[in-house]
Amino acid sequence: MRNSLIATLIAGAFMSLNAQAADLLQIYKQALTNDPVFASARASMVAGEEKVPEGRAGLLPNVSVSGNYFKNGLNETTTEPADFGGVTSLNTHYPSSSYTVQLTQPLFRMANWEQYQIGILSATSTETLFAQAQEDLMLRVAQAYFDVLTAQDTLASIQANKVAITEQLASAKRNFEVGTTTITDTNEAQSRYDLAVAQELAAQNTLEISRTALEQIIGKPPGDLSPLRTGVKLTLPEPAQMDKWVDSAEHENFNVVGQKINVEIARRTIKLNRSGHYPTLDLVANRQHNYQGGDSVSAPPGTANATAAGVQWNVPIFSGFAVDSQVKEAVALAGKAEQDLESARRTAAQAARQSYLGVSSGLAQVTAYEAAEVSSQSSLDSNLLGYQVGIRINIDVLNAQQQLYTTRQTLAKARYDTIVNGLRLKSAAGSLKEDDLIAVNTLLTH
Repeated sequence: MRNSLIATLIAGAFMSLNAQAADLLQIYKQALTNDPVFASARASMVAGEEKVPEGRAGLLPNVSVSGNYFKNGLNETTTEPADFGGVTSLNTHYPSSSYTVQLTQPLFRMANWEQYQIGILSATSTETLFAQAQEDLMLRVAQAYFDVLTAQDTLASIQANKVAITEQLASAKRNFEVGTTTITDTNEAQSRYDLAVAQELAAQNTLEISRTALEQIIGKPPGDLSPLRTGVKLTLPEPAQMDKWVDSAEHENFNVVGQKINVEIARRTIKLNRSGHYPTLDLVANRQHNYQGGDSVSAPPGTANATAAGVQWNVPIFSGFAVDSQVKEAVALAGKAEQDLESARRTAAQAARQSYLGVSSGLAQVTAYEAAEVSSQSSLDSNLLGYQVGIRINIDVLNAQQQLYTTRQTLAKARYDTIVNGLRLKSAAGSLKEDDLIAVNTLLTH
C-alpha cells in the first residue's frame, strides 16, 4: 500500500512538471507580446501606413479660414476759417474685422500624384518589413529554444558520463586496494573525473547563457521547456528539390520583395523630381467679408463682401538648375536600388542553398549518428564485460563511455540543427508561417 502511494505521488510530480513545461508554440506566443524588436517593427508598420493618407492629402481640396479683429483709434484735426469755428479736433474709436474662406482644389499637380504613389509603395514596404520581422522572430525563438535544449542535453550527458566515471573510479580504487590493478587505472579514472567536473561547470554556464538569450526575447525567465520526442523521425521539406527553393527565394524572399519596392520608389522619385519642370493648375474659390465701425468721414462704417472663383496656374521657368540636379540624384539612387535588389536576390538564393544543404546533410548525419549511438553502446557493453573478466583495462571502459556520451550529444545537436535549418530554408524562400512552428511543435514531448 505504501509503495503504491509513493509511486502515485512520483507519477503526479512528473505529470505536474510536464504540465508546467512550455513548448515552442507557447514560447513564440510570449515573444509576439514581449519581444521589443518585433514590437518596434509593428510600430514602424503602423507609422508607415499613414504615408497613404498623407500622400492622398495632396490630391484633395484644401480649405482654410483666416481673419482678424481690431480696435482702432483715430484722431482727426481739421482747420477751418475762423468764421466757421477754427481748429476742430475729433477722437474716434471703432472696431473692424474681416475673414476670408478659401478653397483650393488641385487640378494638375504631377508632384502630388507621384507623392501619393510613393506613399502607397512606402506603406507596402513597411508591411513587408513587418512580415520579415515576424519571420525573424520565429527563427530567433526556434534557435534560442533549441539552443536551450542543446545545452540541457549536453549538461545531462556530461553529468551521466560523470556518474559513470565515478563508478569506474570507485572500482579502480577497490581493485588497487586488493592488488588486482595498478595505480595507473586509478590515476586515469581520477583524471577523467576531474575533466568531467570542469566540463560540467562549463556546460552549466552555457545553459545559463542560453536561457538568458531566450529570456531576452520573451521578457521573462523561461521555465521548463518541452524536449524533443525520443526517436523522432525528420524528413526533407517539400519539394525535395533545391532549385525550386532557390527560385522561390529569388522572387518571394521578403528582403527581395522589399528591395523591389525600393526600386519602384526610386523610379517614382525620378518622376517626382522631373515634375518640377511641369506647370500646376488649381481651382480656387474664396469669399471675403469686411466690417468696419466708426462715425467719421475718414472712417465711415460699413460692410463689404467679395466672392471670387476661378483657376490659378503656375509655370516654372528657371530654378537655378535645382530640378536637373535633383533628377540626376534620383537616377543615381535608382541605380543603387537596382544593385541592392540584385544583391538581395543573390543573398536569398545563397541562404536557400545553404539551408537546403544543411537540412539534407543534417538528415544524413542524424542517420549516421543514430547508428553510431547503437555501436557505441555495444562497444561500452563489451568493454564493461571485458573489464569484469580481466581482458580490458579501465582506460578502455572510460574511452568507450566518452565515445557514447559524445555521440549522444552530437546526435541531439544534429537533430536540432536540422530542424532549425528547415525553418531557415522556408524563411529564405519567403514561405515561413506560424503553421511551420506548429508542425515543429508536434515533434516535442507534451
